[in-house]
Amino acid sequence: MPFQRFVQTGRVAYVSEGDHQGKLVAIVDVIDQNRVLVDGPQSNVQRGAMRLSQLHLTKFNLKFPHTGSTRVVRKAWDTAKLDEKWAETMWAKKVEAKKKRACLSDFDRFKLRKARQMRNKLRTDAFFRLKRNIKKAKATKTTKKTVKK
Repeated sequence: MPFQRFVQTGRVAYVSEGDHQGKLVAIVDVIDQNRVLVDGPQSNVQRGAMRLSQLHLTKFNLKFPHTGSTRVVRKAWDTAKLDEKWAETMWAKKVEAKKKRACLSDFDRFKLRKARQMRNKLRTDAFFRLKRNIKKAKATKTTKKTVKK
Protein backbone atom coordinates (compact mmCIF):
# COMPACT_ATOMS: atom_id res chain seq x y z
CA MET A 1 0.00 0.00 0.00
CA PRO A 2 1.52 3.36 -0.96
CA PHE A 3 2.38 6.00 1.59
CA GLN A 4 -0.68 8.11 2.48
CA ARG A 5 0.43 10.67 5.06
CA PHE A 6 2.28 13.43 3.27
CA VAL A 7 3.72 16.61 4.77
CA GLN A 8 1.36 19.13 3.19
CA THR A 9 -0.69 22.20 3.97
CA GLY A 10 -3.70 21.19 6.03
CA ARG A 11 -2.25 17.94 7.39
CA VAL A 12 -3.04 17.50 11.08
CA ALA A 13 -0.13 16.34 13.23
CA TYR A 14 0.31 15.11 16.80
CA VAL A 15 3.12 16.83 18.71
CA SER A 16 5.32 14.12 20.23
CA GLU A 17 7.86 16.24 22.08
CA GLY A 18 8.52 19.77 23.22
CA ASP A 19 6.38 22.33 25.05
CA HIS A 20 3.16 21.31 23.30
CA GLN A 21 3.56 17.55 23.67
CA GLY A 22 0.30 15.66 23.23
CA LYS A 23 -1.52 18.39 21.31
CA LEU A 24 -2.86 18.48 17.76
CA VAL A 25 -1.67 21.06 15.25
CA ALA A 26 -2.32 21.75 11.59
CA ILE A 27 0.52 22.27 9.12
CA VAL A 28 0.08 25.69 7.54
CA ASP A 29 3.23 25.86 5.40
CA VAL A 30 6.41 23.91 4.73
CA ILE A 31 9.47 26.00 5.62
CA ASP A 32 12.17 23.58 4.50
CA GLN A 33 12.99 19.89 4.53
CA ASN A 34 13.08 19.68 8.31
CA ARG A 35 10.67 22.36 9.57
CA VAL A 36 7.05 23.36 9.06
CA LEU A 37 4.87 26.26 10.12
CA VAL A 38 2.11 24.94 12.39
CA ASP A 39 -0.96 26.39 14.03
CA GLY A 40 -3.22 24.81 16.65
CA PRO A 41 -6.07 27.20 17.38
CA GLN A 42 -8.21 24.65 19.22
CA SER A 43 -5.34 23.15 21.23
CA ASN A 44 -3.83 26.50 22.31
CA VAL A 45 -0.69 26.16 20.20
CA GLN A 46 0.49 29.49 18.82
CA ARG A 47 1.49 29.69 15.17
CA GLY A 48 5.19 28.94 14.83
CA ALA A 49 7.89 26.77 13.34
CA MET A 50 8.25 23.19 14.49
CA ARG A 51 10.67 20.43 13.52
CA LEU A 52 9.19 17.48 11.65
CA SER A 53 10.97 15.17 14.07
CA GLN A 54 8.69 16.58 16.80
CA LEU A 55 5.53 15.71 14.86
CA HIS A 56 3.63 12.55 14.02
CA LEU A 57 1.39 12.95 11.00
CA THR A 58 -2.22 11.81 11.38
CA LYS A 59 -4.67 10.61 8.75
CA PHE A 60 -6.65 13.86 8.99
CA ASN A 61 -6.27 16.61 6.42
CA LEU A 62 -7.99 20.01 6.58
CA LYS A 63 -8.95 22.04 3.54
CA PHE A 64 -7.73 25.63 3.73
CA PRO A 65 -5.57 27.83 1.49
CA HIS A 66 -1.78 27.86 1.58
CA THR A 67 -0.53 29.94 4.59
CA GLY A 68 -4.08 30.57 5.81
CA SER A 69 -4.54 32.75 8.88
CA THR A 70 -5.34 31.37 12.32
CA ARG A 71 -8.99 32.35 11.82
CA VAL A 72 -9.13 30.31 8.60
CA VAL A 73 -7.47 27.32 10.25
CA ARG A 74 -9.90 27.51 13.20
CA LYS A 75 -12.88 27.61 10.86
CA ALA A 76 -11.63 24.61 8.86
CA TRP A 77 -10.92 22.75 12.14
CA ASP A 78 -14.46 23.40 13.40
CA THR A 79 -16.21 22.50 10.14
CA ALA A 80 -14.27 19.22 9.98
CA LYS A 81 -15.20 18.48 13.64
CA LEU A 82 -11.64 17.35 14.11
CA ASP A 83 -11.68 17.13 17.90
CA GLU A 84 -14.58 14.65 17.79
CA LYS A 85 -12.96 12.58 15.03
CA TRP A 86 -9.65 12.51 16.93
CA ALA A 87 -11.36 11.37 20.14
CA GLU A 88 -12.84 8.37 18.26
CA THR A 89 -9.47 7.10 16.97
CA MET A 90 -7.58 4.24 18.59
CA TRP A 91 -4.52 6.46 18.81
CA ALA A 92 -6.32 9.00 21.03
CA LYS A 93 -7.78 6.25 23.19
CA LYS A 94 -4.34 4.73 23.75
CA VAL A 95 -2.90 8.13 24.66
CA GLU A 96 -5.71 8.67 27.15
CA ALA A 97 -5.22 5.21 28.66
CA LYS A 98 -1.50 5.86 29.01
CA LYS A 99 -2.21 9.12 30.87
CA LYS A 100 -4.61 7.29 33.20
CA ARG A 101 -2.04 4.58 33.95
CA ALA A 102 0.64 7.19 34.61
CA CYS A 103 -1.40 8.93 37.30
CA LEU A 104 -2.40 5.78 39.22
CA SER A 105 -1.38 5.66 42.86
CA ASP A 106 0.24 2.66 44.52
CA PHE A 107 -3.10 1.54 45.96
CA ASP A 108 -4.82 1.92 42.57
CA ARG A 109 -2.17 -0.30 40.96
CA PHE A 110 -2.72 -2.86 43.75
CA LYS A 111 -6.51 -2.84 43.19
CA LEU A 112 -5.97 -3.19 39.44
CA ARG A 113 -3.66 -6.17 39.96
CA LYS A 114 -6.19 -7.88 42.22
CA ALA A 115 -9.03 -7.23 39.76
CA ARG A 116 -6.96 -8.75 36.94
CA GLN A 117 -6.19 -11.80 39.08
CA MET A 118 -9.90 -12.28 39.79
CA ARG A 119 -10.80 -11.86 36.10
CA ASN A 120 -8.11 -14.37 35.06
CA LYS A 121 -9.29 -16.88 37.67
CA LEU A 122 -12.89 -16.65 36.41
CA ARG A 123 -11.73 -16.95 32.80
CA THR A 124 -9.56 -19.99 33.58
CA ASP A 125 -12.36 -21.70 35.52
CA ALA A 126 -14.81 -21.15 32.65
CA PHE A 127 -12.28 -22.47 30.12
CA PHE A 128 -11.61 -25.67 32.06
CA ARG A 129 -15.34 -26.15 32.72
CA LEU A 130 -16.01 -26.02 28.96
CA LYS A 131 -13.07 -28.30 28.28
CA ARG A 132 -14.34 -30.83 30.83
CA ASN A 133 -17.87 -30.76 29.33
CA ILE A 134 -16.47 -31.40 25.84
CA LYS A 135 -14.40 -34.29 27.18
CA LYS A 136 -17.48 -35.79 28.84
CA ALA A 137 -19.52 -35.39 25.67
CA LYS A 138 -16.86 -37.19 23.63
CA ALA A 139 -16.64 -39.97 26.20
CA THR A 140 -20.40 -40.55 26.21
CA LYS A 141 -20.46 -40.47 22.42
CA THR A 142 -17.80 -43.18 22.17
CA THR A 143 -19.52 -45.35 24.80
CA LYS A 144 -22.81 -45.15 22.87
CA LYS A 145 -21.01 -46.32 19.73
CA THR A 146 -19.50 -49.30 21.52
CA VAL A 147 -22.89 -50.26 23.07
CA LYS A 148 -24.59 -50.25 19.64
CA LYS A 149 -22.03 -52.66 18.19
